[in-house]
Amino acid sequence: MSTMQDKADKSEHKGESRRSFLKTLWIGLGVVAIAEVVGVVYMYLRPRKQHIKEETFGSVITAGSADDFENDSVTAFRRGQLYLVRLDDGGFLALSRKCTHLGCTVPWVESEKQFKCPCHSSAFNIKGEVLRSPAPRPLDTYTVFVENGIVKVDTNRRSKRNRFESSQVIYS
Repeated sequence: MSTMQDKADKSEHKGESRRSFLKTLWIGLGVVAIAEVVGVVYMYLRPRKQHIKEETFGSVITAGSADDFENDSVTAFRRGQLYLVRLDDGGFLALSRKCTHLGCTVPWVESEKQFKCPCHSSAFNIKGEVLRSPAPRPLDTYTVFVENGIVKVDTNRRSKRNRFESSQVIYS
């Protein structure tokens, strides 16, 4: 009888040992799962560092020496997705290449001295003002600044505008 009792005690002890092992295992897996969820949420919510190459859209673009741009001229910067305009009075204005109607790329037509949208025929003058709709407002602008005679354009933020104002023009 004692051998029967010993076997029962051993199997009961084995059951407890197995039960405590499985309990510990499940607790450990639960902790790992919670850690993964916290990690995923953290990675989703933390701000990403953007590695922007110099002279690309979303950074400050060096356009060149102010003397390199003739008065009453438009220079396209494809990498910056903008036009740098030098007005007849010598002021600089950086205009977006996107039409304010539906975002089509608007080319400069030198012979007509206008930006003409190929999608819906909107037209803009050299200052980006609407000459012909359906464009609802003037072309957007970027901040221009001149340092030591060098013209630079900050393409980090495009400014929407409702009309042309002389304060948007920068002089060297």
